[in-house]
Amino acid sequence: MKISVHKTPKGKFKNKLIEKPVLRSVLSLWFQVMVVVFAVSCKSESTEKEVVKSNESEPIKVIFETDMGNDIDDALALDMLYKFADQNKMEIVAINVNKNNKYAPLFIDLMNNWYGHPDIPIGTVTNGADSGGEARNFTQAAWEHQVDGKQAFPGTVPESNEFPDAVDLYREVLTKQADNTVTVVSVGFSTNLARLLESSSDDISELSGKDLVKEKVKLLSIMAGNFNENRMVEYNVKIDIKSAQKVFEDWPTPIVASPWELGHQIKYPASSIENDFKWAGDHPLVVAYENYLEMPYDRPTWDLTSAIYALEGGRDFFTSSKNGQISVDDEGYTNFLEMPNGKHRYLKVTPEQATALKKEFVNIITKKPRNRD
Repeated sequence: MKISVHKTPKGKFKNKLIEKPVLRSVLSLWFQVMVVVFAVSCKSESTEKEVVKSNESEPIKVIFETDMGNDIDDALALDMLYKFADQNKMEIVAINVNKNNKYAPLFIDLMNNWYGHPDIPIGTVTNGADSGGEARNFTQAAWEHQVDGKQAFPGTVPESNEFPDAVDLYREVLTKQADNTVTVVSVGFSTNLARLLESSSDDISELSGKDLVKEKVKLLSIMAGNFNENRMVEYNVKIDIKSAQKVFEDWPTPIVASPWELGHQIKYPASSIENDFKWAGDHPLVVAYENYLEMPYDRPTWDLTSAIYALEGGRDFFTSSKNGQISVDDEGYTNFLEMPNGKHRYLKVTPEQATALKKEFVNIITKKPRNRD
């Protein structure tokens, strides 16, 4: 199409075909196009942010390592992990027992079932260290607890069944995980962890145990040791000193230790056990707590601190040592040497943080499990 032009009275050239109505249409169309482009750009940026947010909100993969039955704080910590899983903040990919007692895995199995997580695999230690001296065997008491002549808290595994070896379960579960995604929460003896490090390639994985940990695990959150002025041999270390030495010497990922003196400052209140679970009728955690020591008693929350650190990290609940190296001597005492490139840290709390943690523990544990709402 030929466009003719003519000179305006004021001497300016003007396109005869672009009259004002047409010009307004062109400008309107241009404006609409720019709006669409801007909207698409914003949506793309928003989508990218949503993807990042989605990735950040992926549940943390956790393996729980416990001497279930030696103290009630293991059961309290397990309750918390279930609640985190209910909120899709955490995925419990395995639970391993590091004490010799047939009721320890059976108790975990009934807890898995009651809390609505029956498919979590459970492994057990083989010929582990002696861990006698319990106050009372609350795991057996809860497993045998009856209502109207029937087992109150049935599990998925009969009493006579055997559970897989913990090291085999570690290797199988870790092999299936994405690299650098698993947090190990250890609140008992180091027996299984040391044996995992020592394990060789097999039909499950061509990697050695240490290499498998290095590839798949991002953090070991461990309740162990004592670092205050009043030195003592902490129980989890004392029961298997050689394994604790092995773990702190050879574990290839960062380690954050929650020591005895931290959890001792924060006690779970007996009043909560007595009053906050009446909605349940019979509750396995309550039965376990009432069968551990004579009620009422407030119990230190040693294991809960390592469990919540796995999820919350340093979210104002803790202060931390600088980087360094934790070691264990032949008597079981733990020592910390500050080193700028060290992979180890240990946690501390101020009085204000201790108060906040206690409130948070009660808040989480007294929530109803998702399958019980």
